[in-house]
This record gives sequence, C-alpha cells and structure tokens, in this order.
Amino acid sequence: MLENNAIAPIARLGAHVAGGVLRVATDATLGGLRAFPRSVDELDAAFLSRVLRRHVEQVRRLDGADGTSCRARLALVGDDVPETVFVKMPAATVATRMLGELARLAETECRFYRWLAPDLGDGVPRCHGTAFDDLTGRYIVVLEDMSVTDCVFPDTLNPLSADQMTGVMRALGQLHGTFADRMPVKPGGAGPLGWLSPPSTDPANPLTPMLMRKSAEKLSRCTDIDVYRGQYLWEHLQQIAVFNDRGRHFVLHGDSHPGNTYFRAGRAGLLDWQVVRRGHPSRDLAYTLVLGMTTEERRERQRELLDSYREALVEAGGPELDGAELFERYRQNAVYSYVSALATAGLGGMQTENIALEGLRRAVAAIDDLQTVPALRSSV
Repeated sequence: MLENNAIAPIARLGAHVAGGVLRVATDATLGGLRAFPRSVDELDAAFLSRVLRRHVEQVRRLDGADGTSCRARLALVGDDVPETVFVKMPAATVATRMLGELARLAETECRFYRWLAPDLGDGVPRCHGTAFDDLTGRYIVVLEDMSVTDCVFPDTLNPLSADQMTGVMRALGQLHGTFADRMPVKPGGAGPLGWLSPPSTDPANPLTPMLMRKSAEKLSRCTDIDVYRGQYLWEHLQQIAVFNDRGRHFVLHGDSHPGNTYFRAGRAGLLDWQVVRRGHPSRDLAYTLVLGMTTEERRERQRELLDSYREALVEAGGPELDGAELFERYRQNAVYSYVSALATAGLGGMQTENIALEGLRRAVAAIDDLQTVPALRSSV
C-alpha cells in the first residue's frame, strides 16, 4: 500500500534539518574545546595513532582538495603504518557541511567501513580506521592511498566497456549477495545492518521536486537536452520511491556512477560509500548501467549485463532473481539516474559541467527508451 500521508516526509525533513543545525552550531561553539581535529592540518601523530591503533611518529600532508568533504593524502612515519594514506574529513564551509548533515554522509561512510567493508574484501578500498564525533558531526576516514597502486579510475566522459561493466555488475552482485541473508525484514536498530534505511525515507525527499524544477528551468535555457522528458517523475517522486522500495531489500551502494568505480588487477571495485541504503537491487543496477555506458551500448548489452549480475548475486550467497521481473524493476528504477543527473547538472559544483551534462543526456535517453514514465504511470 502506498504512503499517501505527506506529513511524515515533512516531519522527517524538519527533524533532520534541526539535528544538522544543532550539530553545526555545537561544533562552532564547542568544537575547538573537543579533542577532535577540525581540519586536515590539525591531524597530528597522537590522534592518528588512536584512529589507526598503531604508533604514528610523524604526519606530513602531501596534497588535498575540498568538495563535499575535505580530502588529502598524508605521509606517515611510525610502527607498521602505511607510508601514505588517504583521509576524508568534513567540508570546510558551513553550507556544504549542512548538505552533508542532511544526507548523513559522514555517519553512513564511517558505519560502512566499520561494519560492512570487512566482509567485502578487495571490492572496496582498504580502511585503516575511522572516528566520528556524534556531538559535532566531525569525522575522519583513513583509507589506503590508491594513487600509489595500479588502479584505473573511470568517469562519465570515458564510458565503461561491456567487459568493464560486467566487472561492475559482479561487484554489485557481491555487495548485494554478501549481506542478503542478514538483512532485517524491516529497518531499525543500531547493529551492522539495522541502521540502513530505504530511499523512500530519505529526509531530503520533500526538497527534491523543487530542485528538479529549478534545475529543469535553468538547463532548458542553456542546453538542447529535453530535460522535461521526465517531469512526471519528479512531480510524483515520493510515491514512486515508496513503490520502488517494495520487495526484498539488499544493501545498496546508492551512488555507483562511473566516478565511484575503479579497476585494479582486472577486478572492479566501488568507492565513496556515503549514501549506502537498503532497497531493491534494481536501483543500483539502473543507476550504474544508465550513467556508466554509452546509450547505444547500454541498449544493446543491458539484458546480458543484468544476467551477469544475477549470476554474481547467486555466487555471493544471494537469491536467484527472475530475469523478466528484474528487467521490469530496472526500467522503473531508471528514475533515479534521471533525478540524480538533473540535480547534478542543474545545481553545479559536484561535477564538471561536461561530465554532468553527459550523464544527463544518458539519463534522459534511458527514461525514454526504457519507457520509465509509462512503466510507473501504470503502477504507481
């Protein structure tokens, strides 16, 4: 039964915003008094020793960049510590931090690396340690420095080949299958999987239609992309999200676009675990296939790639999914590729303009040839 009550999403948004504001305000007031670094430059040997649980003697910053988080490479000297590491910490600006608080990016990634990553082996970056301050929202994730390994990092402008996409499908199959038998029937709880929530309960959902409309208005004036092709999708997004959340749930990556994939020693892996969710696997699959390949190759190869995923899911301990049903769910879940691409291109700042617009072109083409709107209109 679909959720018709609009009060619950608004209430979740209000509570979430209030919690985020409280954390940011508390950090501004008390953050300097707490024993938690507030920037990469404040990371010292003593703090990193506690996070890594190994003695660190010296720390030196090598490089870094700011975005939705502050990211940097550090050189370490100490007892059995890696020579270099990659660290993620809160964004430098209050506005960006609030966006992170709204999506709970920091808590999600820290929980993922603490509780889920160890079971995924080489399919994720190695984590050396995490720390999270619940009072202020400050955090640190210390990962392996993948820049010193033989890795390939794709992006939307360099679409994945069919062979590469087969690897990503297998990586998603491993993720979904690994935790298939451990997923609680309903969300709730603080354990390794109980904290995961479905996309239909995301606090930011009430804001998304407004963002889609503003993005469409902006992009329709400066691009030749038919951005209004999916207007029905943003106008009914909450109902669609509830509908698409039906069925058995799995652990979802939540943001598996090409920029969050990598290839090492012939194996595909996934990066940036900030929006991990629980839900139907077709959400990850549609997002990955639509944004990761050229439209022409996706149309030609999507069914066999979904079959590769189904095989990998079983090999990882998951159930055997019906191919026809999975393809139908895939058609319906293409909505998220469109919504994400439209927001990214319209808001700007998260990706370079050419990458964002190419992703939007692929997403608009996908909801067209997959007939996503009719598939949802007839069901929602």
